[in-house]
Amino acid sequence: MKQVKGKTSTGQSGTSGTENLPLSHVAMIMDGNRRWANKHHLPGVVGHREGVKSLKRLVKHVGALKLSYLTVYAFSSENWQRSEDEVGYLMQLFTDVLTDEFEELSDNKVRLRFIGQKSTMPDALRQKMEESVKNTEHNTGLNLQIAINYGSRQEITEAARQLAVEVREGRIQPDQIDESMLSGFLYTRDIPDPELLIRTGGEMRLSNYLLWQSAYTEFYVTPALWPEFMPRHFDEAIREFSRRERRWGGD
Repeated sequence: MKQVKGKTSTGQSGTSGTENLPLSHVAMIMDGNRRWANKHHLPGVVGHREGVKSLKRLVKHVGALKLSYLTVYAFSSENWQRSEDEVGYLMQLFTDVLTDEFEELSDNKVRLRFIGQKSTMPDALRQKMEESVKNTEHNTGLNLQIAINYGSRQEITEAARQLAVEVREGRIQPDQIDESMLSGFLYTRDIPDPELLIRTGGEMRLSNYLLWQSAYTEFYVTPALWPEFMPRHFDEAIREFSRRERRWGGD
């Protein structure tokens, strides 16, 4: 049975002990914006704005650490069920962030990509997303994937549909389909699977996020709500990851 032992990290805070990262791809479930707002007796939209600040801190931090890939869960396909006012605010917030923060992302050499069903997003936001992807495609720093209007079951279902079309058109035979081929039809087809998934807010579930890609991903859950998440929390997650012995399969 294949085993991979993580590297030992000795740092206690900040970037200390995490400069030589033992992994290349971290996925995040950014949970707790609304709970943070309730905790501070503030409107929920304030929590979302604070959540943007937390993401900016994290992107800057992991860029300095030379992390190769960061994938964050910004808006799930189920989030459309929230109130019309909240969804409308989030769509405008995403648009504003891409407008106001783009220059800083570009200066930091971030390559920005989006995974999810982009075709159903509001026109103004979809246009900003397309522009951001095009204008950062040659950047050589952090690869930042933002999962927006994303659901993993939806992603896998769509991949299965595309494979079915390939079979119907005679381009492949059913017995040629394997895990690698199916992976090639996912949104993340040119991105390595995450070695670590961090969830903020203390909840112990995947919430329909990267189900296929996380088959052997290590999970780390912190009680810190997303607006409270600081670089030191990320560093502690990396240190915990480095202490684990990863296994593929059973014991």
